[in-house]
Amino acid sequence: MKILIVGISVRAMAESAVHSGYPIIALDAYGDKDLHALTESYSLRRDFHARYSPRALFKAGSQLVYDAIAYASNLENHPEILSRFARSHGIIGNSPQTVFSVRNWKSLFARLRKAGFSVPETIFPEEEVNIDNGRRWLIKPILSGGGHGIDFLNREKHPGDSFVVQEWISGKSCSASFIANGKECVLIGIAEQLIGMSHFGSQGFRYCGNILPLPETLAPDTGRQILEQAGRLAAFLTREYGLTGVNGIDFMLSDDRVILTEVNPRYSASMELIEHAYELPIFHLHLQAVLNGTLPEFRLESRLVNPVFYGKGILFAERDAIMPDTSGWAARSFCDIPAPGEWIPKGGPVCTIKANKPSYVRTKGALIRKAKALKKEIYG
Repeated sequence: MKILIVGISVRAMAESAVHSGYPIIALDAYGDKDLHALTESYSLRRDFHARYSPRALFKAGSQLVYDAIAYASNLENHPEILSRFARSHGIIGNSPQTVFSVRNWKSLFARLRKAGFSVPETIFPEEEVNIDNGRRWLIKPILSGGGHGIDFLNREKHPGDSFVVQEWISGKSCSASFIANGKECVLIGIAEQLIGMSHFGSQGFRYCGNILPLPETLAPDTGRQILEQAGRLAAFLTREYGLTGVNGIDFMLSDDRVILTEVNPRYSASMELIEHAYELPIFHLHLQAVLNGTLPEFRLESRLVNPVFYGKGILFAERDAIMPDTSGWAARSFCDIPAPGEWIPKGGPVCTIKANKPSYVRTKGALIRKAKALKKEIYG
């Protein structure tokens, strides 16, 4: 069975599949050098001369030969595209119907609140509610992802029908990953999300990396509380929506409370750190859960004793730039590597930087130092 791995950027998921011996084809927006070296791969930009969109992914994918698809970001926002893929191919992951259901924020938050979970107060476009001027609010795209389009509410400007208004929660941005079989699930990792860090050319609420494990999970009492809350959320979502394969949740950690902000019913960015840190073959486990209902024998608690910290930072271009010689970047723990001479527009992703050290502070510091050196190399 040949599997098409498809999404906006699929190098990490494809890497996991190849390491487990699966025959794959990769299709994404960028077609980075290391993905091209890894497996048969196609880029919308390079091979199909198309700008990224889920519709363009489907059109390009229809010209390739494969038996089933496994998807990454951001197809969870476009279940109609998943449905078009599903007409002629099997989907290894959550079905289009499941994705549509779990990404319905109004219904999701109502179910979670009724079940006793903490979710942010959210005002949807069709609701006429007086906004409390004594609190801070965000505007968020309904089709959300990676922090794009999120900003503080400007009361002089209506956010529009494609946005929700959501209370701003003070705390730390985090993510939890789990593997599910529609009935049960196993929590496999909790990470901090790096948001808006200027060191990586990011700003505002834009996602720019992860560090695993989340430091707060190492404290005996607090750690147990966080794991228990994340585990209950994952179990509820699995049962309520029949989630299968690998899934992720985003949450704010506020005063030791886990407050869910988003469900990502697909392979997520922090999972490559989980694969390396805990030696879990993520893609293989994903297939086993979807096709056979098999879950791994894994206890996250046991892996949080004297851990090494694994980090990734996504470097974004601070201005339009032509890439230098990138032939040695892989040896320096860089991934998602552009071709030498490739033009990257301001705000576009340049590459992924990785580091692992014995402490959180040293890992974060190593990511920042590598980013600083790389920016000097790119911009002079």
